[in-house]
Amino acid sequence: MSKLLQSAALAASMMVASAAVQAQDLKIGFVSSERVLREANLAKAAQIKLETEFGKREKDLRDLETKLRGAAEKLEKDAPTLSEAERNRRQRDIVEQDRDLQRKKREWQEDLTQRKNEELSVVVEKANKVIKQIFETEKYDLILQDAIHFSPRVDITKKVIDTLNAQK
Repeated sequence: MSKLLQSAALAASMMVASAAVQAQDLKIGFVSSERVLREANLAKAAQIKLETEFGKREKDLRDLETKLRGAAEKLEKDAPTLSEAERNRRQRDIVEQDRDLQRKKREWQEDLTQRKNEELSVVVEKANKVIKQIFETEKYDLILQDAIHFSPRVDITKKVIDTLNAQK
């Protein structure tokens, strides 16, 4: 029985050693998608485009919010001198304006999210093409995106960003 255990242990250790030798031949890379979407010129241009496209609506919403806050403060200040009917009318107006503001904010946020997804999908698509190009030209066996832990030795994010930035 002990001879059988020795043979099994020897076979297992040979398999582990063989796997270790094969693993040394692997070429592995890692890409941080978050960093690509933050640092690539294409992503920065998309962000500027979104800010330009949605900045005016955002400012208008902030202005409406300020105006509504002012109206609520004025009502609170004037409330003791107003008739009950006038106070109720102003309160209804403020509630209605607030409801309208919240609806506009929701619409703005939905539109912004949709456009952001559209813009970032273009960046992601181009980044994936660059990653595939690097994979093929530099003969990688595996390239991972968004790992929990990785060694800086296998991080090729800067190479991907530089290649994306070099494209026009």
